[in-house]
Amino acid sequence: MDYEREFYMKKAKRFLPVLCVLVLGLSACASEPSEKETAQDTLVYASGDYTRIDPIVDEHGEINLLLFDGLTAHGANNEIEPALAQSWEHDEKENTWTFHLRDDVKWQDGQPFTASDVKFTIEAIMDPANESENAANFIDVGSIEVPDDETVIFHLLDKNAAFIDYMTIPILPEHRLEGEDMQTSDFFRMPVGTGPYQIESWDEGQAITMKANADYYKGKPKIETVIFKIVPDSSTKALQLKSGEVDLAQISPRDAGTFNDSGTIRVLDMKTADYRGILYNFNNPYWTENKDLIPAFSYAVDRQAIVSSVLLGKGEAAYSPIQKNEYNDPAIEHFDYDPQRSEQILQERGCTKNKDGYYERNGEEIAFTLVAPADDQVRKDIAQAVSQQLRQAGVRCTVDIPSQVDWSDQMAYLIGWGSPFDADDHTFKVFGTGQGANYSSYSDEKVDEYLALARSTSDPKVRRKAYSDFLHQMCADPAFTYICYVDAVYAADDTIEGIDESLILGHHGVGIFWNIEDWTIKEGE
Repeated sequence: MDYEREFYMKKAKRFLPVLCVLVLGLSACASEPSEKETAQDTLVYASGDYTRIDPIVDEHGEINLLLFDGLTAHGANNEIEPALAQSWEHDEKENTWTFHLRDDVKWQDGQPFTASDVKFTIEAIMDPANESENAANFIDVGSIEVPDDETVIFHLLDKNAAFIDYMTIPILPEHRLEGEDMQTSDFFRMPVGTGPYQIESWDEGQAITMKANADYYKGKPKIETVIFKIVPDSSTKALQLKSGEVDLAQISPRDAGTFNDSGTIRVLDMKTADYRGILYNFNNPYWTENKDLIPAFSYAVDRQAIVSSVLLGKGEAAYSPIQKNEYNDPAIEHFDYDPQRSEQILQERGCTKNKDGYYERNGEEIAFTLVAPADDQVRKDIAQAVSQQLRQAGVRCTVDIPSQVDWSDQMAYLIGWGSPFDADDHTFKVFGTGQGANYSSYSDEKVDEYLALARSTSDPKVRRKAYSDFLHQMCADPAFTYICYVDAVYAADDTIEGIDESLILGHHGVGIFWNIEDWTIKEGE
């Protein structure tokens, strides 16, 4: 997040509703219907809760892939393919991207989709007033030209090697949102998209019901109804899978083990580029004096033990934000578990142990609080494991699991980031000075330089060197302590056909629905 307290607090308000609805979701479980629809044309998915569906302001949401389309899409093998745009050209000399749009696409309210919708959406993302996490993806856009309804031209001020990837962003209807507040508009309670499904009803805290879009440009989906049933708790999701109340859910590795002997539920262990780590909030004055100790904390974390005990092997130790990307450099410092090295750093930097066995410096104990989100059991478990390991290393780390996260005052947070797409994604906007997803307020001039260079060229050799330099500098001046990459573990009724298990999914595993229009439900035995 940005450096100013006022802006930081404004950002916090965006997270507040999501955290608050946890209580609603948990209390609702007892009153939800005990039986799901039995029709073969209905899929019931156990979902977290939503307070709004705004895909351009809030980056992540499983439901986005059902309701919206981008100009491009990540298809099989994670390769870019046409979506709302049927073709495009890149003029490197003029630094323009020209997209030619399909002429057979309608919004779910019957209005035609046009190039003006594209211009409106991207300009809304770029507008600082909307506080979009995705704004950094488009800071190179100088102007957007709409010569006709089926053509949109982006004039870039600087090169952006990831631009075609960023065109997967959902496009929104100008005719429904023009003049609306992109944070509070009622549109986001009943959004209209171009996607394979459209919302039929939204029972707050209970369920979002969607019907197949008969006018979908790829053809009407094969499953008629998809219900996102609100079930925030992983264990409850598992129980409802067993009882037949839901058909599909993302669950914890521990809950996945309860299906080992199930003949009707299959567990999908799907690889991701999604990592967990400690985000240090450099807005907190504690780090002004103690930032130099972060390497010692990193050496004190036994990542493999966490992968084994918390993830039950469904993941791997992390050392890099782009570990799953072709531009990763495995030669960087991994900060592998080394308690002796951790102790050495602490002592070299003036720390001594007190009578309680904890390090202190200049009369102040080395201690910080690690916040974990209340609605994520795996992250809570990781945080507790990290806390125990740091305490064993002489660092008093305390875990806090608040119902509301105070982003301005917290010391550290158990963050989740990562992307399987272009390496620019979740690096430039996460670690670049002042960028919209830089929630740690991290700033390093060399990191900014290397990320800008990597973004500005399509030459693989130049990009590889730039990202290598970026990773080495991040080791010298760390923003995070990386812990582990996590698999997206799903449990699915074996009547569901069409789920692709081979892909590295999008951030937080939200990519499972990328081909939902091709899924079917076979007759049960």
